[in-house]
Amino acid sequence: MKLRSILAATDLSAPAQHAVARAFRIAADSGAKLDLMHVINQGALDALRQLLGFQAAEVETRLLNAARETLSCQAAELGPKYGVSAGTHLVSGRVLNAILDQADARDADMLVVGARGEDFLGRLVLGTTAERLLRRTLRPLLVNKLAVHESYRRVLLPLDFSPWSHTALKLARAVAPAAEIVLMHAFEAPFEAKLEFAGVEESTLTMYRIAARQQAHEQLQEYASAAGLESGSASFRVLHGDASNSILTLEQELDCDLIIMGKHGQGMLEELLLGSVTKHILAESSCDVLVASHPPTELQSG
Repeated sequence: MKLRSILAATDLSAPAQHAVARAFRIAADSGAKLDLMHVINQGALDALRQLLGFQAAEVETRLLNAARETLSCQAAELGPKYGVSAGTHLVSGRVLNAILDQADARDADMLVVGARGEDFLGRLVLGTTAERLLRRTLRPLLVNKLAVHESYRRVLLPLDFSPWSHTALKLARAVAPAAEIVLMHAFEAPFEAKLEFAGVEESTLTMYRIAARQQAHEQLQEYASAAGLESGSASFRVLHGDASNSILTLEQELDCDLIIMGKHGQGMLEELLLGSVTKHILAESSCDVLVASHPPTELQSG
């Protein structure tokens, strides 16, 4: 599978520069076209005009020119480093709507944003831009947390065997073609807690868990085989227990630098809802997180 187009949205803050650099790295690895964008908040511009009156036009022009120059400088600095020529786009409007409109105009296969922005000392942007984007888009969204030193080395794919899981493997190969892929599944056997409460013997529960673990391991192997993953390029982990804790534990244990998640898993009725496990991983993980919905993306065969 092949990424064709990547859109990186930046607020031009220092933390957001890491997200831009990651977008360049992925574009270099995948051959995708890259566009950078910055949104001048229309509400802030309107407030500026009210405060400054006739002087606002001059100040606004300076702000726009400064933002345009900063964006162009980032593209000019990183482009030669990664061998990628990026388009730059400065727009004004509502930040969320502007990003979504630009993504539609570019038919972006993936969006890239930083986990922290201008207010990074006070709070995560995950509570604002990134999470709100996830609720409104079906395009894969990469939330960058790490400084970029190299291409992704090890990608963790928590699979729940929902329809999304097939897309996860396609994304992994497109975004990190040379990385080791770790397919994992966290499970609790059906009705396990109720069986314990009902006094079912521990030996019976153990057999129950062994059977569930074996079934999950076989499913992971089937997914890898269906995706055409070569022997040795993927490993498999099946963990018993809470999904969120299992994912975070494995991330640290294996030193993963990217987690690819579904927006939601089994049982979610609304396409734009953000599942509790995904939301928890976005907030608590140390590495980058790529989130996508389960319907097939517009990734094209290469």
